[in-house]
Amino acid sequence: MGGAAEVWQTPLTYLKGVGPKRAEVLKEELGLETYQDLAEYFPRRYLDYKEVTPIVQARPDQEAVFRGRLGSFQVRPLPGGKRALLVSTLYDGQAWIELVWYQGWDWVRQKFAPGQEVLVIGRPRYIKRTLQIPHPEIFPLSEAAQLQKLLRVHPVYPLTEKVRQSGLDDKRFRMLFEELYRQTGFEMEDPIPEHVRQAFDLLPLSEALRAIHLPTSVEEAEKARHRFKFQEFFFLQVLLIRRKYFLKSQYTAPAFAQVGPLVHEFYKKHLPFPLTEAQKRVIKEIRRDMALPVPMNRLIQGDVGSGKTIVALFAALIAIGNGYQVALMAPTEVLAEQHARSFRKWLSPLGLAVGLLMGSTPSAQKRRILSQLASGEMPCVIGTHALFQKNVVYHRLGLTIIDEQHKFGVKQRAALWEKAHPHRPHNLLLTATPIPRTLALSVYGDVDVSIIDQLPPGRQPVKTLVRTEAHRREVWNLLRAELQKGRQAYIIYPLVEESEKLDLKAVEEGYELIRQAFPEFSVGMLHGKMPSERKEREMQLFKLGHTQILVGTTVVEVGVDVPNATVLIVEHADRFGLSQLHQLRGRVGRGQHPSYAIFMAPNDLSEAALERLRALLQYNDGFRISEIDLKLRGPGDFLGTKQSGLPEFKIADIIEDQAILRQARQAAEDLVAQDPSLALYPALQRYLTEYATKHSLELFTA
Repeated sequence: MGGAAEVWQTPLTYLKGVGPKRAEVLKEELGLETYQDLAEYFPRRYLDYKEVTPIVQARPDQEAVFRGRLGSFQVRPLPGGKRALLVSTLYDGQAWIELVWYQGWDWVRQKFAPGQEVLVIGRPRYIKRTLQIPHPEIFPLSEAAQLQKLLRVHPVYPLTEKVRQSGLDDKRFRMLFEELYRQTGFEMEDPIPEHVRQAFDLLPLSEALRAIHLPTSVEEAEKARHRFKFQEFFFLQVLLIRRKYFLKSQYTAPAFAQVGPLVHEFYKKHLPFPLTEAQKRVIKEIRRDMALPVPMNRLIQGDVGSGKTIVALFAALIAIGNGYQVALMAPTEVLAEQHARSFRKWLSPLGLAVGLLMGSTPSAQKRRILSQLASGEMPCVIGTHALFQKNVVYHRLGLTIIDEQHKFGVKQRAALWEKAHPHRPHNLLLTATPIPRTLALSVYGDVDVSIIDQLPPGRQPVKTLVRTEAHRREVWNLLRAELQKGRQAYIIYPLVEESEKLDLKAVEEGYELIRQAFPEFSVGMLHGKMPSERKEREMQLFKLGHTQILVGTTVVEVGVDVPNATVLIVEHADRFGLSQLHQLRGRVGRGQHPSYAIFMAPNDLSEAALERLRALLQYNDGFRISEIDLKLRGPGDFLGTKQSGLPEFKIADIIEDQAILRQARQAAEDLVAQDPSLALYPALQRYLTEYATKHSLELFTA
């Protein structure tokens, strides 16, 4: 937490109760190395002695407080005969639970007697079908002094089995914080400015650390938790808002004062379908940004099929019409190829060339594209990571478009922007994963967000079904009936990583299975490990109707547009995120025929997992589904990548703590507006440098 005192960098080995062996375990298991790391390791919840759990409600591996009378004590020898354990029971009038001490139990027999009323704190577990608490904390209820001691609230920390085996059980782990407090008083420089603390009623840092680890009441602990939730949001927001400020103040971009002739010509003569009002609104927002001499940094969010690509095309036409080049970067070759097809179809009537630059592009073709980009002959290039390699030189790069941008790291996106000289390019980010506004604030606090919240007219509603293996015949019958009508179908298998041979095998076995089950129809296969030419051929065969069934991985999630496809079957749908399933569902319902999305699950899937899939039956709105998905999976998994630049929050919850996030954002905006360089707040500056380094975030300075 950025304290100047060197004591906070002291290795945990030197903390009484730790020592070298336990220090090693704490480092390996919990990532804790220094006094500061331990101070920032927050409790998961709190036990209040007043909140007694009835024994019938005891849950394995969940620490709780129990009250009852002790049974008789028994000494049972352990195998080998050298050691013995002490066993008793606790009965609360309804149920009993076994209490077990494996060592050091003489004091228990001296201090407690059968029939005595006690309070027990411990973590139950099942041993040979018997519920027992090993090494419980036990307090007599008859002694006033002991009752006073119990008025303290007990923090519960997330500990692993290895940590407990090292001798740091819940009680001993709590004692480490008492020792830390004795040594440091939790005195630490507070990086949150005093006026912010006062405005939002936040505890000072030292007081908050004491209250979160050694609280005298649940209310005090909650006040400390509120402070640290605010703090996590506040630091990230200050970084993001400063990034936005410095991008606009430190960098210039070409100002496109006129939309240029290409936009008018395309709109009047070549527009393939009328734009929705939402598309028109977003194009106006882009137009306004690109007219200014500061870099546009705008994220376009839109549900599957909402028409983001045509909106991106209008931005490209503005840049090309003003004499600049455009680079569109996609995360996969399949998607890059699809964009290249769309852009060529739209731009060739205007006499504009579109290059496709990928890792698999043949050398001669690559040399020609590189030459034309450097000379300025090629106004538009589409590709993958190849677009920012060292040998790629642009003549006048004025606009970058990054599709499914959360699949690229911060440094990768920056590497593309750095190809523009002497300006920064305008930047457009696209995502087909609708992101709840709260998460958008957290991840994209440094960008302006536009939402295309209308689907083009004519999209057919998709009938969604969730089925288990037991209903396989019913699903095959529906598929066969649609194929006999002349329709086509996708069958999708999960693919976690394109390099995983096991998953690739599942796709290939699935392909053989479908060929045998439907011998009268032509079956194609598509996955990310295929050579580009074969992928292209498979997609074309399916588009032209020569192939009736396309078996593939999520490469068909984006990029394949076949109006005649009316059935989508997703195998092992339980392995996908809801937002990804919703995106896959968008592959059908693109023509005039009724369509079906069928999500298959194993017979033994839990009711909770089935309930999760059933959310897709209830909702067809990508934003609503994304909120449910975010709640279930958390931000890291929801985004599908840890590259997004979003740090893991230790204590704050993006869903539950939206009100605190809004307050923290407001505080950060006010602070940066008043003092962008943070010259008035050296403690905050020091902490942010440490924070940005820790989370690999870019630290913008004046």
